[in-house]
Amino acid sequence: MMLSWLFSDPLAVGADAPEFSVPDDSGRTVTLSALRGRYVVLVFYPGDDTPGCTKQLCQFRDEWRQATAHGVEVFGVNPQNARQHSNFRKKFQFPFPLLVDERQKVAEAYHANGLIVKRTVYLIGRDGKILFARRGMPSPGDVLAAVK
Repeated sequence: MMLSWLFSDPLAVGADAPEFSVPDDSGRTVTLSALRGRYVVLVFYPGDDTPGCTKQLCQFRDEWRQATAHGVEVFGVNPQNARQHSNFRKKFQFPFPLLVDERQKVAEAYHANGLIVKRTVYLIGRDGKILFARRGMPSPGDVLAAVK
């Protein structure tokens, strides 16, 4: 089906999280397998400095203490470049990195790719399995409730 990307579901809870290795807004390479043993939240969002995306990432910023108390690493993910990410991160003082997903390769692996990135949030367990997967803007509390 030609429009399958439009109607795809997020990856299933219990599935293995696809490996990736991409730069963040400061030029450091982030590799999923290097984060094994920690919880990882991936927030796929359409664009830096847009109203919905800013609100969503600010929620994670504002719940940062709760995330770190659970030992959770948070990453925003979209295809914009490191400079745009860095400016956006500084403007809103995000305590977490923003990943540069050039050509939506990571988004594709996580069924979040499309004409624009589909707003999708994942929580990956310490063992690399998906514990939470939802489209839209689930609250950080909902996401972190899946930490086991």
